[in-house]
Amino acid sequence: MYSENIKVNNQLSTWLISMFWIISVMIIVGGLTRLTDSGLSITQWQLFSGFLPPLNNSEWIMYFDLYKKIPEFKLQNYDMSMQEFKIIFWWEWAHRFMGRLIGISFLIPLIYFTFKIKFKKLISLYFIFTLICFQGFIGWYMVSSGLVDRVDVSHFRLSVHLLMAFFILSLIFWNYLKIKVKTNIYDTINLIYPFSFLFLVFLQISIGAFVSGMDAGKIYNSWPLMGDSIFPNDNSISNLFRLSAFSDPSLVQFIHRKLAYLIGLFYLYLLFYIYKNQKSDLYVSVNILGFFIILQIILGIFTLLYGAQILVASMHQISSIFLVASCIYFLFINTKTNSQLSS
Repeated sequence: MYSENIKVNNQLSTWLISMFWIISVMIIVGGLTRLTDSGLSITQWQLFSGFLPPLNNSEWIMYFDLYKKIPEFKLQNYDMSMQEFKIIFWWEWAHRFMGRLIGISFLIPLIYFTFKIKFKKLISLYFIFTLICFQGFIGWYMVSSGLVDRVDVSHFRLSVHLLMAFFILSLIFWNYLKIKVKTNIYDTINLIYPFSFLFLVFLQISIGAFVSGMDAGKIYNSWPLMGDSIFPNDNSISNLFRLSAFSDPSLVQFIHRKLAYLIGLFYLYLLFYIYKNQKSDLYVSVNILGFFIILQIILGIFTLLYGAQILVASMHQISSIFLVASCIYFLFINTKTNSQLSS
């Protein structure tokens, strides 16, 4: 418990869940920025001056001229008009604006609560704020990879950026649960199972970023087979055991598919184990987890079948937010934390 004052705890929980939803929207906007190929439209990092969008025609021309200097324009969008540039610009600007908004929305209430609660009780929240600031640096590090010698950002850096966003989201939700969830649950399962499951989900998110970064969802748009076979026919199985596999679109899509099946099987094992041993305190959490796993798999299949069409692909990413949250909740109630809070 952060404070003995119920009012302060309620304020904290309201703030944390608000940050959870704001960052969720940020992840969605980030996904749409990638899906619309808008991420390289702003070629400079402007921490303060970039807070405002272009306010006149000369500023628009300045931003467009900067964009014309990078490979994406020269090799891919050389016939782009100013109106088309404005579309991709607004996506990237909104993404960066939300990043600044998140930083301010986290820092100001954090300072307020520091006066209300002892600093040492808020160290975990200051750690989250540090990660939020670092995330801004990772975002620019990612963008900078697409400004020279390539028309897209590095899918490895994209993956790190996305994983950091989900890590921050998870920490915020965990701290929210520490305040709001107070039920005693003693009949839990070994923590290695929910930890391992969460690890697999984060790994899948990472591979999903590879798929997105290389547009690997736009090939082999069939299911359950990849074309007319289980394994992509433009590759060999031996290539799976090379580091270059993570830079090969067809192999990355193959890994993403099979990891989804592994996660699904792992979940079925957890479900069977929990119900067989009648761990009734876990029924609700494991059922919620199952719902979002099924939803995520279904949306993943439709994303493939529709060639990563923007709406379906975005829904697939939105579902991943709820899946991660349900994983965090499942892990949380299997710890001693909530039992201690209620005592």
